[in-house]
Amino acid sequence: MKIAFIGTYPPRECGIGTFTNNLLDSVLQTKKAEKGNFEAFVVAVNDHDLSYNYPPEVKLHIRQEHQRDYLRAAKYINLSGADICILQHEFGIYGGQNGIYILPLLHRLEIAIVVTLHTILKTPSYNEKAILQEIGKMAQKIVVMSLKAIEFLVDIYEVPREKIALIEHGVPDIKFSSAKSKEEFKLETKKVLLTFGFIGRNKGIETVINALPEVIQRHPDVVYIILGKTHPNVLRHSGEEYRIFLMRLVKKLQLENKVLFLNQFIDVKDLFKYLAATDIYITPYLNESQITSGTLSYAVGVGAAVVSTPYWHAAELLADGRGRLFDFGNTRQLSSTINELLDHPAELNNLKKIAFEYGKNF
Repeated sequence: MKIAFIGTYPPRECGIGTFTNNLLDSVLQTKKAEKGNFEAFVVAVNDHDLSYNYPPEVKLHIRQEHQRDYLRAAKYINLSGADICILQHEFGIYGGQNGIYILPLLHRLEIAIVVTLHTILKTPSYNEKAILQEIGKMAQKIVVMSLKAIEFLVDIYEVPREKIALIEHGVPDIKFSSAKSKEEFKLETKKVLLTFGFIGRNKGIETVINALPEVIQRHPDVVYIILGKTHPNVLRHSGEEYRIFLMRLVKKLQLENKVLFLNQFIDVKDLFKYLAATDIYITPYLNESQITSGTLSYAVGVGAAVVSTPYWHAAELLADGRGRLFDFGNTRQLSSTINELLDHPAELNNLKKIAFEYGKNF
C-alpha cells in the first residue's frame, strides 16, 4: 500500500505539521511491525511563499496561494501509484477564501480520501460551511478527535454519521522522569506551572499571571513557564504586542522571578521533558470554540495534572475527574484551584494518575 499525506510538515513550525509527521511515523512503524509492503510520501503546504528544507519523504510542496500548485499536486498523486490520500484540514493552511483552493485538488484525485478535521466551527460562514460539506462528500472517511466534533458535523454540516470516525489525538510513547527533568531544567526546588503552545490573545495567559500573587503568597516556590513562540499569523499582523503586554503585566505585579518566558518552538521530545517537570499544566483559553487541542492531549496523555477553562475539547477530555475546570477569565477561581491542589499533594498525584490511565487509550 502507498499513502499520500497532505498537510503542513516540519521544519515548518506548525502544530498540524507536527501531527502529520507523528501520524506518518506511527503508520510506518505499525506497518513495519506487521511486515507489510508499505510506502508513504508527503505533499507539504508552504505559507506565504516561504520555502523549507524538507526531509526526503516530502516529494512535493504547495505554495499556499498558488492555485496551479494544487492542480500539480493532484496530478502528481494520481501518477504516484498511491492507494489512499490522507489530508489534514484546517481552514487557515490552504489558499483562497477560507482555504477553498484545496477543493479542486480533492476533486481531481482518483483514489480514496481520508480527511482529519482539526477545526469545526459551530457558526460557520456560508463559505466555510460549503467547503466542509464538499469535503464531506468527497471523503470516504472523516476523522475527528472529539464527540462534540461528531455532533457538529452531523447537525450543522449534515455529514452522514457513518462517514465519521472518532480517534483521540495521538500521543507519542515517550516517558521521562519527573525528578530528572526538573534537575535538567534546574527546577528541583520549584512547583512548576506550565502553559505550552503558540501564543496569541485568545490563549488567556494574563489570567494565570493575574492569579499568581495569591498562589505565591501560599506557595512561594511556584514558578510559571510560558513555553512557545507567538503564532506566525499574529506575529505577521501584530508583532510581539501580546508578549510585550504579558511581560509588562509580570513587571507590574513584581513577578519577574516567578514567570519564565521561553520563546521557542520545541520538538515533541523536549516538550515531554517539560511536561514531566510540570506539577500543574494550565490551558487558560478565553472562549469555548476549540474543538481539538493537541497540547491538552499531550498533557493528559503523559499524566499531567491539568487545570483548564471549559472550551469544548477540555470539557470533554477532562470530564469524570481527569482534570479541573475554571470559568473563562476567572482569576480568583484559578488561584483557588491551584492552591487547593498544591495544598494537597495526594490529591494532585491522584489527578495525575487518573489522567495517565485515561491517556493510555490515546
